[in-house]
Amino acid sequence: MDNSQAQAFEPRDRRLDALGDLRVLPDETICAILEYLTPRDIARLACVSSVMYILCNEEPLWMILCLKRPNGSLQYRGSWKKTALHLESLPNECEEPCRKPLHFDGFNSLFLYRRLYRSHTSLYGFSFDNGTVERKKDLSIEEFYHQYDGKKPVLLTGLADSWPARCTWTTDQFLLKYGDTTFRISQKSSQKILIKFKDYVSYMKLQHDEDPIYIFDDKFGEVAPGLLKDYSVPHLFQEDFFDVLDRDQRPPFRWLIVGPERSGASWHIDPALTSAWNTLLCGRKRWALYPPGRVPLGVTVHVNEEDGDVNVETPSSLQWWLDIYPLLADEDKPFECTQLPGETIFVPSGWWHCVLNLETTIAVTQNFVNSTNFEFACLDMAPGYRHKGVCRAGLLALDEGSFEDADENMCYNDDDFSCSDLTRKEKRVRVLKPGDDPSKERTTNGASKRYNLWKQGFSYDINFLSMFLDKDRDHYNSPWSSGNCMGQREMREWLSKLWVGNPGKRELIWKGACLALNADKWLECLAEICTFHNLPSPADDERLPVGTGSNPVYLIGDSVVKIFVEGGLEASMYGLGTELEFYNLVRKVNSHLKKHIPDVLASGILYLENGSYTVVPWDGKGVPDVIAKSNLIPEKCELDGYAFGLWSKQQFEYRKAATSIHESISSAGCMMIWPYIITKRCKGKIFAQLRERLSWEDTLSLASFLGEQLRQLHLLPLPPFNYLIFPDIGKDLELTYTNSCMEVVPSKSNAPAEWEIFVRTLIRKKKDVTSRLSKWGDPIPNTLIEKVDEYILDDFSKLLDINEGKNGVNKVGNPCSWIHSDIMDDNIHMESRSVPLCSGESAKDAGGVDDGSKNGYDDGRMGDSWSPSHILDFSDLSSGDPILDLIPIYLDIFRGDQSLLKQFLNSYKLPLRRMPLHESVEGGDKLGRLSYLVMCYCILHEENILGAIFGLWKELRTAKSWEEVELAVWGELNTYDGFP
Repeated sequence: MDNSQAQAFEPRDRRLDALGDLRVLPDETICAILEYLTPRDIARLACVSSVMYILCNEEPLWMILCLKRPNGSLQYRGSWKKTALHLESLPNECEEPCRKPLHFDGFNSLFLYRRLYRSHTSLYGFSFDNGTVERKKDLSIEEFYHQYDGKKPVLLTGLADSWPARCTWTTDQFLLKYGDTTFRISQKSSQKILIKFKDYVSYMKLQHDEDPIYIFDDKFGEVAPGLLKDYSVPHLFQEDFFDVLDRDQRPPFRWLIVGPERSGASWHIDPALTSAWNTLLCGRKRWALYPPGRVPLGVTVHVNEEDGDVNVETPSSLQWWLDIYPLLADEDKPFECTQLPGETIFVPSGWWHCVLNLETTIAVTQNFVNSTNFEFACLDMAPGYRHKGVCRAGLLALDEGSFEDADENMCYNDDDFSCSDLTRKEKRVRVLKPGDDPSKERTTNGASKRYNLWKQGFSYDINFLSMFLDKDRDHYNSPWSSGNCMGQREMREWLSKLWVGNPGKRELIWKGACLALNADKWLECLAEICTFHNLPSPADDERLPVGTGSNPVYLIGDSVVKIFVEGGLEASMYGLGTELEFYNLVRKVNSHLKKHIPDVLASGILYLENGSYTVVPWDGKGVPDVIAKSNLIPEKCELDGYAFGLWSKQQFEYRKAATSIHESISSAGCMMIWPYIITKRCKGKIFAQLRERLSWEDTLSLASFLGEQLRQLHLLPLPPFNYLIFPDIGKDLELTYTNSCMEVVPSKSNAPAEWEIFVRTLIRKKKDVTSRLSKWGDPIPNTLIEKVDEYILDDFSKLLDINEGKNGVNKVGNPCSWIHSDIMDDNIHMESRSVPLCSGESAKDAGGVDDGSKNGYDDGRMGDSWSPSHILDFSDLSSGDPILDLIPIYLDIFRGDQSLLKQFLNSYKLPLRRMPLHESVEGGDKLGRLSYLVMCYCILHEENILGAIFGLWKELRTAKSWEEVELAVWGELNTYDGFP
């Protein structure tokens, strides 16, 4: 056979012709692009060419497509492609016929081959019995604390010997008892997907996945309560500071873990720098661990510069063990061990770890915060990004200018420091790649220096790490990391409960509060205010702010001191200015409401200049000199009146509505100025502390009280509309915004002037609604986020029911009114009414649980009845549609209870306006529903109201339309006729 004949039989390279212009991309990139397409698009693309057929039939691709489906239940159909096509609800005749897949020669892919190899790798002999993690038995609490807690991992034997789970937690017994129970699976997906245990067992038997799905369920105690009886927290880990929180308040902390061979957890650090214990009941697990700050080779850490959110880019656990681990020098290898059934491994705070299941395993794990890691957890929740990066990546996370500070506190040579590549808004920490020669000085990026720095580690010391906090940021006025294990309100409540319930640990709690809350800074400010107004100095137990609000609030003797910080100085000035204008109006018109709002004792402004504090009294009128110097004088305001009053605030809110969710319009350079107010301290407790203790009669009484007081609030006259502040209102002009964008706004809505600004603000909020909802994410369904723009009208003036009045002046169905905006469970105060206990009955028997917390004078005996007395915190006052006040009351106070809503409306006795039916406009049927109006307000709200809705009505997380959500939550309003 000559050469020409031989060449004729050689397979040609299909890739060049089959991919066209895409041939310049590596296979890995093309596969990553395919993940963004829909299953139907993938099916079509598979018909384009032979190579596309191969790439589009890869099981890992179809697995990702399945896991991107909306939240719901999963049933594996023998392959991920069949599962995905089934989820598409294709008719039977469209299902792929049973036939052998096509095969093509002339195509080779090292990327696909490696993935296929990993998918069929057996780990039977993958154990390495000579692990470097110590094994201990019968360890005392004292030995654990001094040798391991916060220091190094340890394998503990014997802790689970008495557990029923040692005998009952097997695959077969789970099938018998929990076969039809649905558990959550964990995978690289934003969706929460459930699977019945019997279906998961079928999947484990059939699958050949490189990174199999595995059960990782933090709600297993709710869906299968019997499992909680099968184990107990080992005595070494009993101390848990999260125990003070109710089950629904504390962040996820315990998980049931079930996984087949090759599954596992890739490299990570546990959330909030918590510690963890993990007990294995069957199977074998392979563990690898690195000390804090020593980022595993092959892993990249991303830290968002704005909110400190941390994202870890890491290969799968199996890929790391097969591809990276063999290349490591002996001195670079991690702490490692093979965990056997019945053994418990302890992972200290801040330690990197990854886990590989060597066979089918069942385990239980819990994270906890104790005295050792409490300060680290508080540090991790503090605003900023630098300290978060250092806690995880050590000194590799620092830029060059930060090494000098670190050098003073660390015992390293100058040659050991280097600068990682930190650019733009995201700080990306890179480490030496496996196989690089650290002895060569040829790299310009300082690879050998980074290697030496990585190898030697760093000091995981709280005093050292706290150096990297951003001192210019504070907990109340900075972006909150979406990766934090709890929200800002929850974190403040957690610290408050610890402070009240653990007086013996107050010094430790105070240190944590200083890290997370800037508690020491606010205490300094409080002391200056108290001195100026001759208030008593804060007592030891008064050092910590109370409540969960967004401003530091203190209880000092008979007084309550609130320091305004939320939103920055400009927002704070409008908050206090509007509140003082409101209090003056209530007294001026002698409103009945004045009996149920706290008396104002003093107000002013505190500022720090040249290292010393100055207090300036301010009653809300005029513009203080310190504020004028900060260039915060509202445009065209009346300087002798309430310059920072209601209408100036409305202009501020209007401007703020046009800013991106990532932007802030608070003035720079004004961080050292704080408005404050001092009010008379109320007796009793806030409703948030009493919710579970109130009788149904007391709760109904609360609903009636809120209806009565909201009626008084909404009937108050508004200040005269200030046309100087809004010169374009009422003119036939398009609205132009000067921040590099122009909006299309109806040139003339025929709305009265005070409603015009309300409508225009809503229009501005709608422009950014999709990105805002996407940022909030779960539990808001992605399918609804995609439909939100078509659900909400573009012209909100159509919702106002505008009628032509006398002299051609247009009127809206309801008048524009004052709005509290924030009537939530911590802004309602209640007093006790003594009721006799039955003979021999204790307060505890009567349902009282004295948690010791106080937001006023706790003069009530346990077992007392409680009645509402005051509405607190008017700093969020606004004007507009009074229906807005119904949102926090119904969702937060009433928790969606319609009977309480009816009780409220019966006392409110003001008509909720029925929407007219606009048949002439598209979507006119929506305009006839009051529920539609309120749902629009919920979607456009600056707070995550939708998160509360989908938290209360969990069944709506699978809703197909906004109308379905609207009618389920607010449909009752459509049958309410109001009162004359």
